[in-house]
Amino acid sequence: MLYDLIVIGGGPAGLSAAVTAKKNGLQNVLIIERDKELGGILNQCIHNGFGLSVFKEELTGPEFAGRYIEKVKELGIDYLLDTMVLKLNKEKEVHIVNANGYQIFKTKSIIIACGCRERSRGAIGTPGVRYAGVYSAGAAQKYLNIDGYLVGKRVVILGSGDIGLIMARRMTLEGAKVLACIEINPFSSGLQRNIQQCLNDFNIPLYLSHTVVDVKGKDRVSEVVMAKVDEHFQPIPGTEVTFECDTLLLSVGLIPENELSKDADIALDPKTRGPYVYENMETSIPGIFACGNVVQVHDLADNVALEAERAAMGAVNYVLGKTSEANIEVKENRPMVYCVPQKIHKDLNAKFVTCMFRVNQVIDNKAFVFRNEKGEKLGSQKTGYLGNGEMVKLIVKKDIIDACDTALNISVEEVDA
Repeated sequence: MLYDLIVIGGGPAGLSAAVTAKKNGLQNVLIIERDKELGGILNQCIHNGFGLSVFKEELTGPEFAGRYIEKVKELGIDYLLDTMVLKLNKEKEVHIVNANGYQIFKTKSIIIACGCRERSRGAIGTPGVRYAGVYSAGAAQKYLNIDGYLVGKRVVILGSGDIGLIMARRMTLEGAKVLACIEINPFSSGLQRNIQQCLNDFNIPLYLSHTVVDVKGKDRVSEVVMAKVDEHFQPIPGTEVTFECDTLLLSVGLIPENELSKDADIALDPKTRGPYVYENMETSIPGIFACGNVVQVHDLADNVALEAERAAMGAVNYVLGKTSEANIEVKENRPMVYCVPQKIHKDLNAKFVTCMFRVNQVIDNKAFVFRNEKGEKLGSQKTGYLGNGEMVKLIVKKDIIDACDTALNISVEEVDA
């Protein structure tokens, strides 16, 4: 059977992409999910805060996933569970393995929606011996919310990512004592609402510009040693503080799952660790699209779902033969760390393009300035206040894109007097 579209991943990105593609004309759509059920990471995110943009109401993670799963079944979209994708190629062949053995599916288009994985202790070089009691925050979340197992009673959290913040609250509500949340940067990488609701509301201290310098114990963690760091992130001798605890949770960043992209020779952006994409989320291989955390690590599942809709419409247009060759390169300038998309089709059939990026410093009362490849100013938008590391959504109108031949430069500048 020749599919119109195969979606790799059944989380928020994959579900949204499949539903959108089916609603807009693609008949034979298949979702491939490696877990035993659809929903992805949403299944273990039992806190609320999902759905405000997509469904205009506040939902838990499972409720958010459930809305899409209902649509998948209602629309008759095929899906395979407990199935691992081994590789894909530019001929749009998807190699899978499951209980039925090894199979190769052929398709007209592919959407990669594999999500991301947590950085491990080894990836960040945390000192100490490998005692029991060291978990990633996401693993601890699964143990607690899916398996009903509390991983510890006295907990220290390294990193102030959103999963770590949410787990600080979750562990507290289950009766554990969270002693500290430790962040090596002088700012938190989590959403401000999570800092307030998960730390401040429970009187859990947040130590900025600190890191873990030692983990002690015998069979299990018994102590975690923290120290201040200097501007070069090096521990400052004499500032050590010891916490008596049995558990260390790591919330130290996420890595896009792009092994399939690498094997398929899809061009990757070293800044995002995800594929280079056009505004319709098409990768460097025509007909193969990517969306969600496999492209860039998002703060909100709603934004993942909305990005997946763009990928789905890209796949629909590709299957229908609506393609383009000419493109404009998007060039961001610091303090913008990266920009997605990295390219825009010249014959854009849309009123605007949504650009998403992060900044690496606090920005207040400045302007995003748009210039073409000649340096000519095409327009500007005020930035408002942007926190360090904050994800920003920037709308670029079509008339600005039409004024570019080969490149669109976006910079942050002082507001004109």
